[in-house]
Amino acid sequence: MIFNIKLQITGIIYVCLTIILFWVIPALSFEEEDYEKTKQCYENFIKCELTRTDADDHFNGKPFKIIMINLFNVVREGDIVIFTGAVNCWVVDKYEKLYVALGVKKVLDNEQVSYYVVQKKDFSILATELMNYPYKERCQWRQYWLDLN
Repeated sequence: MIFNIKLQITGIIYVCLTIILFWVIPALSFEEEDYEKTKQCYENFIKCELTRTDADDHFNGKPFKIIMINLFNVVREGDIVIFTGAVNCWVVDKYEKLYVALGVKKVLDNEQVSYYVVQKKDFSILATELMNYPYKERCQWRQYWLDLN
């Protein structure tokens, strides 16, 4: 009798662990993978944009090197996904930080950057404010989606 109860408890534990391994963990890893893809896309886009423009507006033509790019937040407002973050750069002989916000919209089933703003001071921005900074596509957002598999 006690053996049967132990066997039933062991079976229940086995079923619970199986459920956790096959349903919960893959869902978590999918979210993590999706986040990593988004983060990598954001970082690559910022590198492209700053190097293509030589960050002339921000460093007055001085040579710079991107040290680190941080993705702070991703927020959906209506049909715009807003990415905010910062870029740490080494400019001549000192560190400078740029704060970035960009808005990605879906156009004909393709995601593209529609709005983009960079400032030297930290800021928060809403979709309605971001619309004041339309982006003329130099770097394509969709080319930075990486297949991590």
